[in-house]
Amino acid sequence: MATSKKTVIDSKIPEGALSEKWTNYKAHQKLVNPSNKRRLDIIVVGTGLAGASAAASLGELGFNVLNFCIQDSPRRAHSIAAQGGINAAKNYQNDGDSVYRLYYDTIKGGDYRAREANVYRLAEVSNNIIDQCVAQGVPFAREYGGTLANRSFGGAQVSRTFYAKGQTGQQLLLGAYSALSRQVKKGSVKLFTRREMLDLVIIDGKARGIIVRNLITGKIERYAAHAVVIGTGGYGNTFFLSTNAMGSNGSAAWQAYKKGAYFANPCYAQIHPTCIPVHGTNQSKLTLMSESLRNDGRIWVPKKLEDAKALQAGKLKGRDIPEEDRDYYLERRYPAFGNLVPRDVASRAAKERCDAGYGVNNTGLAVFLDFSEAINRLGKDVVEARYGNLFQMYEKITDSNPYEEPMMIFPAIHYTMGGIWVDYELQTSIPGLFCIGEANFSDHGANRLGASALMQGLADGYFVLPYTIQNYLADEIRTPRFSTELPEFLEAEKAINERIEKLMSIQGQRSVDSIHKELGLVMWDFVGMGRNAEGLKKALVELKRIKQEFWTNVFIPGEAKDQNVELEKALRLADFIEIGQLMATDALHREESCGGHFREEYQTPEGEALRQDDKFSYVGCWKYMGEDQEPQLIKEELNYEFTKVQQRNYK
Repeated sequence: MATSKKTVIDSKIPEGALSEKWTNYKAHQKLVNPSNKRRLDIIVVGTGLAGASAAASLGELGFNVLNFCIQDSPRRAHSIAAQGGINAAKNYQNDGDSVYRLYYDTIKGGDYRAREANVYRLAEVSNNIIDQCVAQGVPFAREYGGTLANRSFGGAQVSRTFYAKGQTGQQLLLGAYSALSRQVKKGSVKLFTRREMLDLVIIDGKARGIIVRNLITGKIERYAAHAVVIGTGGYGNTFFLSTNAMGSNGSAAWQAYKKGAYFANPCYAQIHPTCIPVHGTNQSKLTLMSESLRNDGRIWVPKKLEDAKALQAGKLKGRDIPEEDRDYYLERRYPAFGNLVPRDVASRAAKERCDAGYGVNNTGLAVFLDFSEAINRLGKDVVEARYGNLFQMYEKITDSNPYEEPMMIFPAIHYTMGGIWVDYELQTSIPGLFCIGEANFSDHGANRLGASALMQGLADGYFVLPYTIQNYLADEIRTPRFSTELPEFLEAEKAINERIEKLMSIQGQRSVDSIHKELGLVMWDFVGMGRNAEGLKKALVELKRIKQEFWTNVFIPGEAKDQNVELEKALRLADFIEIGQLMATDALHREESCGGHFREEYQTPEGEALRQDDKFSYVGCWKYMGEDQEPQLIKEELNYEFTKVQQRNYK
């Protein structure tokens, strides 16, 4: 690992008071007038909440947008899977919420490892998102009097999460999709479905296009534009088993990294505490149970080890354990927040109880999420109205009725806070390349609070990027459109074809999935919930071996110049292996615990994360130095001017 002392990162944070930075920025940024917007092309890769909202907004402004979708429809983007809600500081409950409180909860929840200015802007525009989505017809839940309903989420003591049953992501995505469809009909957005970005094209130091593979025909295609926007989500599927859709991948971001974009804080991966436990070795993904369930569900394990052993052996059921023998360990350890502590805190607490032998299923890797008290207090009808579709989903998967038996849950990989480094304008270290939503690193620090992913994706797409990208494009209005016959496009396509030919020619003995599973086990065991120096060093050795195994022994059936799902998976797995290496490298260098990054050597006597602010209060940015070369570490110092940094306390 090389560390740069020369490179100075300019995050472009505006001057002024925290509450005035975004207003001041918008007042002084460069603009592009309507007639000039028609002369500028923008590529947006991704059609989830971030990508769809950005493409729709930029199209409405008058730019020519080329929008690329890996699925057959933007409606299939993984944003659809978000269940619980979206945060905003409307304070409809009149319970003490404010923009500042949302900002503070978010930066505290991220363990003080995010930029103040970015997080405050996120909180500031959150209210606009709700207004926009209501205007689009998103069917948020409402109170009896007609006002929008709110519920609580982890890391907050107010109710600020807007929701639509357990289908919030789906409803918000349909709103963004309707806005996008309008622009497609108008002709300001050209939508390219079933295309996967395989490389970024740079001309004279600026991002000017992409190379994609048509997933139906196998044809390699070239597209040019004045700017490129990446909105392709996170890299959680590096672990193979995660709550992400199986098609979710980190390849577009990784291609940007290999062309010079910094990759920031890759070790910050979120473990979600309320996932349906692993049930077998043939499983391909995990299913999330919404964090909203922690509003009324109580998490517990038995107090007595013999009861836990009986549960594991199938001799007892959860309902058989009397109340006095139940350990509501989150309520015991964190009385101020109880079951609504942040996700990283709840996940580690569940792991601690299961490691101590108190797990409640046959593997010993589960805890109970129990609604019996809520059903007695509120009635089954009320609980069903709040969570009915989630209960149905749980019963279909597990064949257990959560109205009668407590749910079983266990932590799983969910969201990645790390990603492509961006400045305040959401521009990467490559001029003309922007990155939005989960694909960038910008707003969550070392841990994301629940219901903040949808907030960030829509904030970036609807209300931030449409301003900031103009500051760059204002200097591009005299730049003519680019030909895809330029040498840079031809060279990028040639490199892609050579990579595909190399993969297809291996014809080894291993399936793509078998190698991916092996990668996932190494990542979960050594770069998962608990990490230590010895394990991370072992992981780096194992990952190097897996990379060698992949490139010498993978088998890909079929033809490259045709529809070929195994080739798609292989191209992504090649990137996942390298992402895993960078995650382990970053985790090894960061000798502290913070948020989702828990180094077992660095914890308080109570077992909480122990930061080292004097050494690690920075964004760890990694610069690609070449194939199989050690990446270079570049630090963006985090200077807290407006917030008191302290040990997180949810007790």
